[in-house]
Amino acid sequence: MLLRKQVDRLLRGFERGFATHNRIEVSGEALRHNLALFQRLTHKQVIPVLKGNAYGHGVAQVAQALKHSSVPYIAVDGYFEALRVREVSSQPVLVMGAILPENFARMKYDNFAFVVQDEMTIRGLAATGKDINVHLEYNTGMNRYGANLTELENLLRLIGYHKNLRLEGFMSHLADSDADSPDNVHAAVARFDEGVELVHKAGFRPHYIHVAQSAGSLRAESAYANAIRLGIGLYGLNPFDKQHPLSRSLESLRPSLRFVSTITKVIPLAKGDHVGYGYTFTAPKPMRIGVIPAGYYEGVNRALSNVGVVQVAGQLAPIVGRVCMNHTMISLEHIPAAKVGDDVLVYSDQPQDENAFDAIAAKHHLFNYNLLTALSPDVRRQLIS
Repeated sequence: MLLRKQVDRLLRGFERGFATHNRIEVSGEALRHNLALFQRLTHKQVIPVLKGNAYGHGVAQVAQALKHSSVPYIAVDGYFEALRVREVSSQPVLVMGAILPENFARMKYDNFAFVVQDEMTIRGLAATGKDINVHLEYNTGMNRYGANLTELENLLRLIGYHKNLRLEGFMSHLADSDADSPDNVHAAVARFDEGVELVHKAGFRPHYIHVAQSAGSLRAESAYANAIRLGIGLYGLNPFDKQHPLSRSLESLRPSLRFVSTITKVIPLAKGDHVGYGYTFTAPKPMRIGVIPAGYYEGVNRALSNVGVVQVAGQLAPIVGRVCMNHTMISLEHIPAAKVGDDVLVYSDQPQDENAFDAIAAKHHLFNYNLLTALSPDVRRQLIS
């Protein structure tokens, strides 16, 4: 294990000194601004969510940016994400995803907490003999994870029986928090509060009670919740459509990620020349195109073939031909000074730009979460502030 850590450190050191054509820049200042905004708006403790490689931003980079922020937990999906957080931050980590109990004997538990929602996981954690904080998840209508009402009493009894387990949190997840109608949210929160009352009746007083995510935090009126889990809002994307009445309260969110590539080849085309797989683009006249070494593997969505745009020197450059696995071709027709080595802004961090994540999602009927999380972990992340 020691040798493996030494090899990992050597490889990381080599990678840091190796220049790359693609980079993802992550703004720590924007992340902290967005965190503070939700802390002010909700008056609750905010748990930043770094699952899915921190929504594509990089677990280590986001954890580093938030390491001095006042938060009760950093939330992740898996145990190895938790270990990535621990490499750069001493903040407590809440592991929300399912873990096979056979792994429990080999895991660390200091300053970690685990979400539980079934008997097998509770018994497995208890069998370690170690003092462990758990957050019990309750199903309020999502029907994904979470204990049902008929299971709750038994699970509470089981947690109480095992003295090395501490019920530190009680939580749920809202399935419809960004919809126009608040009725489903109100119904789910009412069920959640009934669950909290059953927990109290069983003699437990969880320190953290959380039901809402970014959108739900502005409309979930729980009588007991004292914390929220901040996901997409942390990264500066508004969880509400522009037409939603709550959208305006989040207008000051700052997107925290930009994806920059490089022109690595410039090709002159004659009228009638084709570009890319399937010859889906034909030059209507003599023109120049550029090639960037970023394709759908790196996170350039293939749906942007022949319809998306990037930016070169602040000017829009249309994507031409099909996005390839590791390459994308762009028109330089209106950017005569563009040359090999120039930066290309693939995804912008300015909300008004046509190649910003929300703008792309709205125009091309894509999902902004998916655009972010599809960014390859192999593209270098740089924390820039």
